[in-house]
Amino acid sequence: MIHLTKVAVGCSDVEILDQRQRARATELPHLEAGALTLTRFMPKRAGELVGGSLFWIIKHRLVARQEILRLAMTATPWGEKCAILLAPGPVPVDGQPLRAHQGWRYFSPDDAPSDLGPGQADVPAAMLRELQSLWLV
Repeated sequence: MIHLTKVAVGCSDVEILDQRQRARATELPHLEAGALTLTRFMPKRAGELVGGSLFWIIKHRLVARQEILRLAMTATPWGEKCAILLAPGPVPVDGQPLRAHQGWRYFSPDDAPSDLGPGQADVPAAMLRELQSLWLV
């Protein structure tokens, strides 16, 4: 099992990412997904990704993850795409600085950040980003 990293282009925080994923899922109801993201090509290591997580990069930080449920090539209004079907609701993680990149990158389970604790997960996203930028959490 391996993970992916992907930039959440145009998302300023995790809440916007969650809203965008829900909207995309309603645009493609034939996939029966609670959350999904589209990418141009099927990852070569797709079989190893199911059960892993997709880690999201927002503003040059790993900020959240979602379990990868399955991958499927599908017709969309934008052409043939690879749909990565995800568990609903991004899970906030202990943010790590990470450069932005195009597409996706494979991510070793050993390098994966841990989920935020119960107290930290309730902190508003903007405040959490500020605390992380000051290296206080």
